[in-house]
Amino acid sequence: MLDLTKFQSTGAETCFHGRHISPQIYDGLNGKNWSIKDYEARGGYEALKKILAADGGMTPDQVIAEVKTSALRGRGGAGFPTGLKWSFMPRQFPGAKYLVCNSDEGEPGTCKDRDLLMFNPHQVIEGMAIAAYAMGISVGYNYIHGEIFEVYERFEAALQEARAAGYLGDKILGSNFSFQLHGHHGFGAYICGEETALLESLEGKKGQPRFKPPFPASFGLYGKPTTINNTETFAAVPWIIRNGGQAYLEIGKPNNGGTKLFSVSGDVERPGNYEIPLGTPFSKLLELAGGVRKGRTLKAVIPGGSSAPVLPAEVMMNCTMDYDSIAKAGSMLGSGAVIVMDDSRCMVKSLMRLSYFYTHESCGQCTPCREGTGWMHRVIERIYAGEGRADDLDLLNSVADNIQGRTICALGDAAAMPVRAMIKHFKHEFVHLIEHKKPLVAA
Repeated sequence: MLDLTKFQSTGAETCFHGRHISPQIYDGLNGKNWSIKDYEARGGYEALKKILAADGGMTPDQVIAEVKTSALRGRGGAGFPTGLKWSFMPRQFPGAKYLVCNSDEGEPGTCKDRDLLMFNPHQVIEGMAIAAYAMGISVGYNYIHGEIFEVYERFEAALQEARAAGYLGDKILGSNFSFQLHGHHGFGAYICGEETALLESLEGKKGQPRFKPPFPASFGLYGKPTTINNTETFAAVPWIIRNGGQAYLEIGKPNNGGTKLFSVSGDVERPGNYEIPLGTPFSKLLELAGGVRKGRTLKAVIPGGSSAPVLPAEVMMNCTMDYDSIAKAGSMLGSGAVIVMDDSRCMVKSLMRLSYFYTHESCGQCTPCREGTGWMHRVIERIYAGEGRADDLDLLNSVADNIQGRTICALGDAAAMPVRAMIKHFKHEFVHLIEHKKPLVAA
């Protein structure tokens, strides 16, 4: 992983061929490639060797304890404590158990996982192998988003290298631990980022969410106990094992250990992936991304991907980039996709585009989501077209209320929360458009 001490002292992102990216992705490579040779030269697979050492390795309980100490939280959106999740796996279960990496990165604004897999795939592989050892799992899959086939090919090439070097397969590094890992190429459905829909797709079925309970830890892939984590979550594990959970925790803040990759897009001078310690002020992240484009004024930020509630500039500028601070402000850190909007943006038009996405991506299994997302989009589209009605905002809030919390998975919430937040913080723009038949901001 990256040299976190050096990273903290410089406080700067790495720039590679003009792309502003994260040290976690490139690990200070400065042009070196993704191969196993380069990864090993940077300390790659030392964590796996450490836990499997014949002369005093680590027990599975010790590995899980370090991950718990690190306060590593799931980097895919929910932010659930990783070590606690691993402890749910029944290690003594007599049958098959599975480990799944969720690389179905379909959240608008998010582009970190694909770069991790493209430029540092062995870090993810090593993290998955360590996780499998900790939970007594012998088979794993990495479900990769369908619209990034070159990333799938890169991961497959890395798997071949890892197998040839003895880091995957039977009796890894001469130990009694065996782990088979496979890549799986999806087909681009946003709903398959939901973990149970991903499992359905992995089994060859239509990707639709399952009812919970039972949860994947007891009834997952092929009906067997399964643990699912995000790509970035697995990528953090090797550093934690090499350096200790306490060291990782101290990089971030209590309950928010380590660093986080943020995909910064929208109205900034240097969009890209940035890795910063959790708890870093948003103002610092905005500065790393070059500030608001063309010197314009910051208007709003969606801090955790398009499904997270929008926050006005004055609120966001007082936030630190961690799960608890963003939640206290009324939004979510989510996947870490930071969408920046300047004062040239019409919030009604922005919401219209977001609502269309969720209408299009709803799997249709739940009536509130299937019907409600389309209903909200049509109302917002009507408002933007200058045909809004006086009671439309109450109608939108009512429909959102009847979607949120009433669906099998969180896609309904993801569609409803942006609508409610936009109306809450930028109601005057909706009212102006309804009353004057034209946008307050000419986007």
